[in-house]
Amino acid sequence: MTGLIDSHCHLDHFPDEELPGLLAAAREAGVSGMVTIGTRLARADEQKRLTGFSTPDVKIWCTVGTHPDHVEEGPVPSVEEIVAIADARNVVGIGESGLDYFHGAEEVRPLQHESFRNHIGAARALNIPIIIHARQADEDVAQILREETEKGTFPILLHCFASSVDLARCVVDLGGSVSFSGIATFPKCGEFRDVARDLPADRLLVETDSPFLAPVPRRGKRNQPAYVAYTAACLAQERGQDLAAFTQMTTDNFFRLFRKAA
Repeated sequence: MTGLIDSHCHLDHFPDEELPGLLAAAREAGVSGMVTIGTRLARADEQKRLTGFSTPDVKIWCTVGTHPDHVEEGPVPSVEEIVAIADARNVVGIGESGLDYFHGAEEVRPLQHESFRNHIGAARALNIPIIIHARQADEDVAQILREETEKGTFPILLHCFASSVDLARCVVDLGGSVSFSGIATFPKCGEFRDVARDLPADRLLVETDSPFLAPVPRRGKRNQPAYVAYTAACLAQERGQDLAAFTQMTTDNFFRLFRKAA
């Protein structure tokens, strides 16, 4: 594939009847693939089902996992339970998982930590990327990543970058990659564009996180995978790259990281 890849979207937030139109719009925007992301392991079958909407021109993959905002909804799954669910066709990653101290009360943090570590364990066991959600928890995310890497390496993707440059450096130092959403196009978010500009060329991906966080010039609208093209254009300009070269770079990076994708 040579088109853009939306490395993080939530197709389960769209009605089934809208999906053919969304994929057609994505194709028109130069998008050739997307990853629909799991937020509740209990709903993993839904993510797997959505991959069936793939077309000859636009491929859909999925991840499975439990978002830190949902860790209280049931028992924290074991590594073995996550592996059993994720070891399936078209499941190319684990998560999203991580830490969210903006929404999560302090008493919930131990559950978030346990869930995050177990998701990392599954990513290590299957050698597929852990998709990391980090919100107001950069130091603890970095500490857990370092501690878990000492037990054995695993692929890492820090999604929807809106963190400190220190966390980005930690992820890169551990061999991971960083994905940028429409936030990077917002006028007051120049510090995130700075990180994207300075990131090693082989560690940068793009995403929408749709239906959330629509980029400029669609800010305030419902986001969709086609809009990853706006983020790509913004970051290509920031890095002083031709858009076609930037597209090829990020697509190559995607397939290097998501080795199960085909």
